[in-house]
Amino acid sequence: MPTAFLRDIRVLDLSQFLPGPFATQMLADMGADVVKVEPPKGDPMRALDPVTNDRGESPYHALVNAGKRVVTLDLKTDADKETFTDLVRAADVLMESYRPGVMERLGFGHEILKDLNPGLVHCALSGFGQNGPMRLTGGHDINYVATAGQLGLTGSSAAPHMAYPMVADYAGAMQSTVAILGALVGRGKTGQGAYLDVAMSDSVLSWQSQALTALHRGQAPARGQSLLTGGAAFYGVYQTADDRFVSLGAIETVFWENFCNAVGRADLIERQHEPLPQTDLIEDVAGIFKQKDRDAWDALFKNVDCCYHPVLEIDEVATHPQNTARGLIRKQDGADAIAVLQPFWTDNEPPMPRTPLREVQATDIVKEWKRG
Repeated sequence: MPTAFLRDIRVLDLSQFLPGPFATQMLADMGADVVKVEPPKGDPMRALDPVTNDRGESPYHALVNAGKRVVTLDLKTDADKETFTDLVRAADVLMESYRPGVMERLGFGHEILKDLNPGLVHCALSGFGQNGPMRLTGGHDINYVATAGQLGLTGSSAAPHMAYPMVADYAGAMQSTVAILGALVGRGKTGQGAYLDVAMSDSVLSWQSQALTALHRGQAPARGQSLLTGGAAFYGVYQTADDRFVSLGAIETVFWENFCNAVGRADLIERQHEPLPQTDLIEDVAGIFKQKDRDAWDALFKNVDCCYHPVLEIDEVATHPQNTARGLIRKQDGADAIAVLQPFWTDNEPPMPRTPLREVQATDIVKEWKRG
């Protein structure tokens, strides 16, 4: 069984692709009853395979919708609109990720939803939000992080580097979940639902207070120039003799001292706070790491407290002792896929595996929810 924090909470999920479904999967992981509503042609994610590029049905749809039940409704028909109306009346949460205006065109704008169910928590997740000049602009993760300034701060001094997995998609999903949970707590006090306007670009922008404050104080961060963007020798990524990579995060003086002593370069200790960017010191540290392969560095730093960690390739992640101890990585039942479970333990117990998604009839859900 999933964690039961949200037992008896009913969620309607109209969202597609990754961000909205990931948000509702988090709710399902915490015990909510999530019913995903798909159009007759299905969620386009069923046919989108951006990673393995297989021509069969994408495994990623089954992954992000595990733990849910799936129904098919054509909201352009009167009969299915009536069924959806019954579901809305019985639901606690509605998640949708359409462009602004689509729900209104379908006949389910927020005011109508509020009339149907005053206690409904309606979360509208979009790229740029429900207002502003870009509200109707198309986009994907790379565009949202570009607008929020995250992409401009990530990479080398020569050029920005995109991140993977997708920063804005997952940030928007997590912000949606947090907002929904907060609204449910509020509803428990007032009985009233809420309309939540969550933008993926805003979700990343909300992480930019440090950078904007630095800019305000005349010290704008820049790729490859600042302490946390590659300008500090004690906080960066280095290549080893076997062309693998390691990370060093020795921000505190004690960690830097431990690192320098471990590599036999006590002379570098006093140079930690040289002006940024520390081009010469970075070259010195890079030269040290190029002297041995990664396994040798792993062995050397095994018992040295200096914030050193190898940069794991993806084929090393599942077998890493820390990850195996946490127990999050599992084969997904009912799909040729590997799932990562909810990232927290509850009462000293690891998360439970998710059940496969189940295709069911919408009318059966209506009957069940009416009984409940």
